[in-house]
Formats: sequence, structure tokens, C-alpha cells
Amino acid sequence: MSDCRIGVVGAAGRMGRVLLRLASTTPGYRVAAGSERPGAAELGQDLGSLAGIEALGLTLGDKAAADVVLDFTSPSATLAHAAMAATAGKAHVIGTTGIDAAGEAKLAEAAKRAPIVYCGNMSLGVNLLAELVTQVARALDPAWDIEIVEMHHRHKVDAPSGTALLLGRAAAAGRQVKLDEVAERGRDGITGARKAGTIGFTALRGGDVVGEHSVIFATEGERVELTHKATSREIFARGALRAARWAAGRKPGLYAMKDVLGL
Repeated sequence: MSDCRIGVVGAAGRMGRVLLRLASTTPGYRVAAGSERPGAAELGQDLGSLAGIEALGLTLGDKAAADVVLDFTSPSATLAHAAMAATAGKAHVIGTTGIDAAGEAKLAEAAKRAPIVYCGNMSLGVNLLAELVTQVARALDPAWDIEIVEMHHRHKVDAPSGTALLLGRAAAAGRQVKLDEVAERGRDGITGARKAGTIGFTALRGGDVVGEHSVIFATEGERVELTHKATSREIFARGALRAARWAAGRKPGLYAMKDVLGL
């Protein structure tokens, strides 16, 4: 099987560097290109140097043929990349969080012309957790309250996290309701008693936490907690590479990690 040629957008960022390193050192994959925003200080540097490995002979900003584009940037940048990937017919793997409903509609439109794998969290563990959350929410009656608590590093700019929303949608699916209609995203002051049937979110920020998520099912006399803790960004990069291999050459469509993992 030939190597899957990887292009990384936002290659000088925290996740971009991890993606470069793993794509360069994982058998079956090869870095083909890396890009950054115009004016970035790192433009012109060797991609291997950015990744903390030996030089690759590829310069940040150079264009080269890639089979799949990996994207953990920002919502606005990701939407622009999706349009370009769709025009070129290239597979696009998106781990960017904070994309709103209007942005997701644009991704769906781009996916008519190219395969897009889009998920708020690329890790195997989180996607398995989401499946468990759906099953538990389906099994428990509505008297069980559902709360989702997440914590990330101080630099994260969106809340709730994409993973928290992924888990919220999983819980809502188990209850056969729409998350937007039952989500409770903040409590402050005299809020009154908890509204039955809502799915609550709490976001914590601090330090260098990679990502911690807990889904809490609570009722009178007992509580069930499902938790995932990430200690390295490599888990997201490994999932993205798996998604890249799966998406390369696939027909256009908007896919999730559930499709990649066969869940």
C-alpha cells in the first residue's frame, strides 16, 4: 500500500506540529506540505524542524500534492480550507472546534464535492465514550439528570468544547431529543430549580490540561459517571491520521469518526 500523502494547515500551531511529527514518523504516511496564515513568523522554516525531528526538505508555505488535508485551525480558516479542498477534490479531515451551525452548513455544502471527516474529537477513546453515553441515556428514564463537565488548558478559546458538544449530542440522541432544545450552557445567580430534561454544560479552564470530560447521570440516591482524560495531543493526531487513510479516495460526503471507526 502506498504512503498516504498528508498536507497540514496551521502547521506551526500546537496541533499542527504534532500532526507533522506523527505523519512523518508513522509507517504508511508521508508529509507532503504544510501551510500557515500569511505573515506567520515561521514561514520558510523546514517542516521537520517545526515538528522537532530531522529536516524533511519541505518548507512551511510551499505547495505540494497531498492526498488529504488535516485541519485543526480556527472556524473561519477551516471554512476557507474546506472550500479550497472541495474545489480541488481533496479529502479534508477537520478537528477544529467552535464551528457554528451556519459553518457546519457550509461544510455540508463543500462535502458535496469532496470527502470531509469532521468531528469535535478525533480520539478513539472519546468516540467510544460517545457511544456509551448514547446507550446509557437511552437506557435511563428522564428522571436522571445529565450534566457534562469539561476542563482544558488556559489557551482554549471556545466553550463548551467541541468534545463536550459531541457528548451532549450523543446523550440527546439517546433520549431522542435535539440538543439545541435541551442544552443548559450556563448558570449564574438565582436560577431556580434545575429544569427537568435539560443537559447541562460546565466548562473549566486552567493550566496545561489537554482535555478532560465527564458525563454525569444523576438521580435520587445514585449517580453514574463516564469520564475520559487526555494526557497527550498525540491521541487526536493518531485519530486524524486514521481518518486520513480512511478518507483518501472516498466518494464525497460529510463523515464523522463514527464512520471511520465503524461504530
